Amino acid sequence: MDNAATVEAYLAELGEQRRQSPHTLSNYRRDLQRLLAAAEERPLAGFDTLAVRRQVAQLHGQGLSGRSLARLLSAWRGFFKWLQLRGEVPANPCEGIKPPKSPKRLPRALSVEETLGLLDTPADEGDERLNLRDQAMFELFYSSGLRLAELASLDMDTLEAMLVEGEVRVLGKRSKIRLVPVGSKAREALAAWAQVRDQLASPEETALFVSQRGKRISMRMIQERLRRRALQAGVASRVHPHMLRHSFASHVLQSSGDLRAVQEMLGHASIASTQVYTHLDFQHLAKVYDGAHPRARRKRENEDGGSGGNSSN
Repeated sequence: MDNAATVEAYLAELGEQRRQSPHTLSNYRRDLQRLLAAAEERPLAGFDTLAVRRQVAQLHGQGLSGRSLARLLSAWRGFFKWLQLRGEVPANPCEGIKPPKSPKRLPRALSVEETLGLLDTPADEGDERLNLRDQAMFELFYSSGLRLAELASLDMDTLEAMLVEGEVRVLGKRSKIRLVPVGSKAREALAAWAQVRDQLASPEETALFVSQRGKRISMRMIQERLRRRALQAGVASRVHPHMLRHSFASHVLQSSGDLRAVQEMLGHASIASTQVYTHLDFQHLAKVYDGAHPRARRKRENEDGGSGGNSSN
């Protein structure tokens, strides 16, 4: 096979045997297309470590971030490992190559007030059935911290457990299944949507959330519906589904302080992925401290223009 056909065979195996999501496959395809462009007509067996380093440096010089390069190297490393197991390359040229470091970016989470404003804002969509569907989706995002792909893939067979037992079973990354609690507000919204879902859904459709055409709602449409709701609610920042997941994690951590529990609910393989929310929590606590601690308050008052009672000492 030529290089392009080899890449497609690899992606097909990832999708069929390893059950990678369409979103993950799309990212892999984009990153591997860069490899094909770099290899040009050369056999992949001739793509050595020096060539990989050269490409990483070139892409970094073109503005690709360290985070993007880390993802790219991960995709290339997995592909070459697959080739090596098949005996098509002598060694993995990506081993030992690290991407340049990028400054860590904290995830953007909504405040509790912003989140409640978003969820409590009445929708202006004319079709009340679509309003009920959107409310159920958004409440479930915030209630359970689901990823976009996880929510879009939910089927009707998950509904009873959510309504009766207050939990949802989701298939996350790397085909890992986890159970996540579902709050009362989300259950109310889901029950309301369940009453009208069959009016929209095609007879054989198994999806919990469907579009106006009766088929499983697309991830892009979910993003668009949430964007519209945020504009309606007057939220200044651009809101996307993952922001509700971040908000869920941040708010639960602020209330409980239980990092391990948040890790399990988010489905993070490593506690390091969850620890980013401790930084958000610290920012919140710092604001509370500045507003409530007597010493912090006294310092701020002095900075704002006076020493207060100190003049009488």
